[in-house]
Amino acid sequence: MSWTRMMVMAKKEVVQILRDPRSLMIVIAMPAILVLLFGYGVNLDQKGLPVYVYDQDGSQQSQDLLKRFQASEYFRVVKAVNNQSELTRAIDDGDARMGLVIPWNFSERLREGGPVAVQALVDATDNNTANVLIGYAQGVVQGYSAEVQVNWLRTRGLAMQSAPVSVQTRTWYNEDLESSAFIIPGVLALVMSVIGAFLTSLTIAREWERGTMEQLISTPVSAMEIMLGKLAPYFVLGMADTVICAIIAIYWFHVPFRGSFLTLMASSALFLVAVLSLGFFISVVAKSQFAASQIALLITFLPAFLLSGFLFAIEQMPTVLQWLTRILPARYYVSVLKKIFLKGTPAALLYADLVPLAIFAIVFALLATRAFHKRLA
Repeated sequence: MSWTRMMVMAKKEVVQILRDPRSLMIVIAMPAILVLLFGYGVNLDQKGLPVYVYDQDGSQQSQDLLKRFQASEYFRVVKAVNNQSELTRAIDDGDARMGLVIPWNFSERLREGGPVAVQALVDATDNNTANVLIGYAQGVVQGYSAEVQVNWLRTRGLAMQSAPVSVQTRTWYNEDLESSAFIIPGVLALVMSVIGAFLTSLTIAREWERGTMEQLISTPVSAMEIMLGKLAPYFVLGMADTVICAIIAIYWFHVPFRGSFLTLMASSALFLVAVLSLGFFISVVAKSQFAASQIALLITFLPAFLLSGFLFAIEQMPTVLQWLTRILPARYYVSVLKKIFLKGTPAALLYADLVPLAIFAIVFALLATRAFHKRLA
């Protein structure tokens, strides 16, 4: 294998990238656009959810309960209505995600020490938001109920017995429970899939469509030199985009980075070799830019988006899909990214993810090498 011939092929591919504004736009703008879009556009934090209130009691006790909802960052009390129909209309129109109904005997039942129920009408068209709303509302009411119980016993000279079991929570790794810290590291997998598989899937197919493949075959350049020369520019661009995305994540969105930058680059290189080889294999097999791009999108970008654990927890997927994710390199890369960024896991403890990535890189590289030959048919 000649280093000079391989560099000539790499230079040829660089010229091709510079001449194709679409590819150039993808290479330069796509990483930053994806990070910004997912950083600002995809927000799983349920805060400031609009709430309408129908307070039938209108007492000091009912107002104290409502103040607790107003003080919570998860609720935004928008309006107090005067009847049930107005509350129902607000939920139907989407102006309120939840309606609180405080019964007319709320304060009276509290003074008597009896149980009293506060009704919460929740818009469950989005079941995830509805579950979050119910959990937050129950937390607010339980906190208020405990305080009322203490005060009731205290006014009667009775001692409040503490609960035998309590939960003291401490959040690790993502202390502020910010969704951006969960989402943005996984964007690197999407960027690598686009740069790696999508663009390299056009390399050989473009040569066939433009009729320049015959010229390459007639040259003394070997198949391995063609393959490495064509993939080298995309590897460099992919690693550069990794750095760009990491910088935006750390310094713009303030995603914590507790791991080793060297480990991040090494794992990114493994994943990039895998998707580059896969994209090259698709390009060889398809021999059409349109077909190659569609296949690459179907088997790399979409699985990386839906089945890698980037947005949706793999543990919550059906068992069949959980097993399917095991043959996706993006699953292991996303896992590595989150562990490096949020946990600071050292490379020695990442073997469960790095070993499969290395296997995928070797298998796909061998597959691409065996598939590409310097012949017309």
